Amino acid sequence: MTGTAHPEGELLIAFERYLRHQRGLSENTVRAYRGDLVHLADFAISHSVHEGNIDAALASVTLADLRSWLAAMAQAGLSRTTLARRGASVRAFYAWAVDTGRAERNPALRLASARPASTIPSVMSPSEVVSMLTTAESRCDDDDPIHLRDWAAAELLYATGMRVGELAGLDIRDVNTSERLVRVFGKGRKERVVPFGIPAARAVVAWLERGRPRLATSASESALLLGRRGLRVNQRQVREVIHDLCAIAGIDDIAPHGLRHSAATHLLSGGSDLRSVQEVLGHASLTTTQRYTHVSADRLRAAYELAHPRA
Repeated sequence: MTGTAHPEGELLIAFERYLRHQRGLSENTVRAYRGDLVHLADFAISHSVHEGNIDAALASVTLADLRSWLAAMAQAGLSRTTLARRGASVRAFYAWAVDTGRAERNPALRLASARPASTIPSVMSPSEVVSMLTTAESRCDDDDPIHLRDWAAAELLYATGMRVGELAGLDIRDVNTSERLVRVFGKGRKERVVPFGIPAARAVVAWLERGRPRLATSASESALLLGRRGLRVNQRQVREVIHDLCAIAGIDDIAPHGLRHSAATHLLSGGSDLRSVQEVLGHASLTTTQRYTHVSADRLRAAYELAHPRA
């Protein structure tokens, strides 16, 4: 029997509430967990009699069902990263259901899933970053407040290595331009304080003094970065800023997250220790930060092979 799970099961709603309010996960993460569980429920419904009942479908799942579900996705060509995330989603869901008395058993207790693929992030060279940031600053000559905002956004992203969502969520009070420190709220609303340099401070001050006051409205509240209508910028707008700056600067396009990768790589290449970079980026695990050592090693090897006479 086949069917589609109704997405508004009481179990799922309660789990979303737990993720959002108790674990403090971002809306994107909550949405991903929800999508994974709906996908699992659809799979369970196709192998059971629980037509359209997401709670009954999820409650009926066994360890064998979970293994079959992951195997089917692997055969369909889904990436190891996606499989690992879906495995993590169901483990979190069933652990929560048992802990809260909503389920008597945890079918995911002995579930093994693929480890995420270890990919080397794309990074910009220091000269490419300088070119992009110089372009952002030079555009401010036209006195357009949006260009001042774009300059501040690009400088902060590279200077701090923060995520796009973290940047969009900043309030004015989070940035101390005299001390050159920014308070960032990362995944799970974990707070960290990150330093930034003089160029970023100069861009932020220019935005706060000459740009933001011309766009701010009563709806702006305390948001640091604003759009033309005076509302807080969203992640899509920030991404468009970086893509536009790359195009104008004549350098290879890179996603805004690439500035985060670049900041981490350049810190390590410049001699910063791994623990300090972990703190700057807000990584929960040092293993995540260690990806950037591979990038640095690859660049060092390439430079060695070009320059050393006996390479």
